[in-house]
Amino acid sequence: MSTIDFTIQAELRTDTGKGASRRLRRAEKVPAILYGADKEAVSITLDHNKVNNMADHEAFYSHILTLVIDGKKHEAILKDVQRHPYKPKLTHLDFQRVVKGQKLHTHVPVHFINEATAVGVKQEGGVVVHHIADLEVSCLPKDLPEYVEVDIANLKLGETLHLTDLNMPKGVELVELTKGADHDQAVVSITAPRIEKEVEETAEEVSAEVPTAKEAKEEDKDAE
Repeated sequence: MSTIDFTIQAELRTDTGKGASRRLRRAEKVPAILYGADKEAVSITLDHNKVNNMADHEAFYSHILTLVIDGKKHEAILKDVQRHPYKPKLTHLDFQRVVKGQKLHTHVPVHFINEATAVGVKQEGGVVVHHIADLEVSCLPKDLPEYVEVDIANLKLGETLHLTDLNMPKGVELVELTKGADHDQAVVSITAPRIEKEVEETAEEVSAEVPTAKEAKEEDKDAE
């Protein structure tokens, strides 16, 4: 688990609008909003560089953060990040309040382990194909995992792990599976290398183009 302190100092923001936001960004600040828990949404301002450094860490997106506004702490999760189209800048962040004892919905990353030594890779020469990078989960704040680990050590060539195959942490539910049996998405597969497939397909095409002896004789007769 992450040992990074995700405590963010914030200031209340009363000056809103595009012009105000541009002034904040020029001053190395970033506008944000805190909402949820049946409370009024609050517009806040954060130190851009400090938050941008936190945003470099994967755990920032799946961790319960602490916003300190006017000396008061608020637990929250990051719900949305807007970035500049080409500069390494954050332009706006959305945070949702976390309430103790109340389930929350968020996304957590997937960490695949034992890829190089998986049966389908090491013994059968296959390649690993990731179908998803994160999972939408529902759980109490105390049960929120930083990531979900997926061990593919025993996965063979041609096999696929689906959502129902995952060992989820206690108290953590996959939101997709609550939508019905047909939402059992593929998570990771091991397939034959694409190069081999292309070589086989090319060989089949060449074979189909080369005439048989009988066809060659018939072509010669036609030519005469």
